Amino acid sequence: MNKTIKFLIDGTHSGERLDIYLTKKMANFTRSSIKKLIEKKNVKVNDQIIKAPSKKIKHNDQILVKIEFEKVSTLSAKEIKLEIIYEDKDILIINKPQGMVVHPGAGNFKNTLVNALLFKYKDNLSNINGDLRPGIVHRIDKNTSGLLVVAKNNFSHYEISKQFSKHSIKRSYKCLVWGVIRPLNGQIKTLITRSKKNRKLMIVSEINGKKAVTNYKTLKVFNIKDVPRISLIECNLETGRTHQIRVHLSYKGASLIGDDQYGKKNRKYKKINKEFLQNLNNLKGQCLHAQSIEFIHPTKKKIVKFQSNLPIYFKKMFNFLNNHTS
Repeated sequence: MNKTIKFLIDGTHSGERLDIYLTKKMANFTRSSIKKLIEKKNVKVNDQIIKAPSKKIKHNDQILVKIEFEKVSTLSAKEIKLEIIYEDKDILIINKPQGMVVHPGAGNFKNTLVNALLFKYKDNLSNINGDLRPGIVHRIDKNTSGLLVVAKNNFSHYEISKQFSKHSIKRSYKCLVWGVIRPLNGQIKTLITRSKKNRKLMIVSEINGKKAVTNYKTLKVFNIKDVPRISLIECNLETGRTHQIRVHLSYKGASLIGDDQYGKKNRKYKKINKEFLQNLNNLKGQCLHAQSIEFIHPTKKKIVKFQSNLPIYFKKMFNFLNNHTS
């Protein structure tokens, strides 16, 4: 099965390399896989087949990308190290690293959390969500790190899914954002729907979409010479819409550090702290970590809560900000 994706270049991307632009826009594809698509003559610019990944794109260029989906009847197991926070006969709590895709999709069938789960647990996972998502009850984005619940049987999957549907599961995230959100503490309540301009992105809408509720609290504001103002925010979700925190904070004017999809692109600084800039350039995604999750255990019928430490990528940026703030 093939699928064609269209992109129309706006002025902010004029002059970029074709492979770099597509890597930003196609989140499930690496730069090397984008280059392979180009080399296989699967990419056109203004109806002309492009052979060079380095081609520079211009304002109003139209890009067509043909994706040939791999036919997968059974998923392959792969030995990938997992950080397991908790395990019993019913559930697993996994601390997912930044950069790992939760389940197979376009361009990635071999290096997902599901492949790792199949290697370790084989058939001892729920199958309610089908053959491509064994054990998967919910997801977090590829470049978001943190806690995930995995169901080892269908009963547990069903019981936990009911709690997600009722929005009774408590999930707390830590994130670093540009600027200061006003008011410092509050609730963001909107509709969220898919963008018509870019189907990979979600947007806030006044008339369409699903209700999304994010409660947030500013934990600290960092004021550092030659560094833009940055805030450490805690977000607690009442709903779990796609990209919810990223969309809501961007909507409030405080996009996540490292988020190229919902944040400001190509930031320019008159003067910038070199150590901060190095930390910023080393980020491979947004500074967003699912730090805790609380729910009723499916068989023990008591409240359980799990927490994880901030990952290295987040701590490096946080420690710099904390050590240099006034």
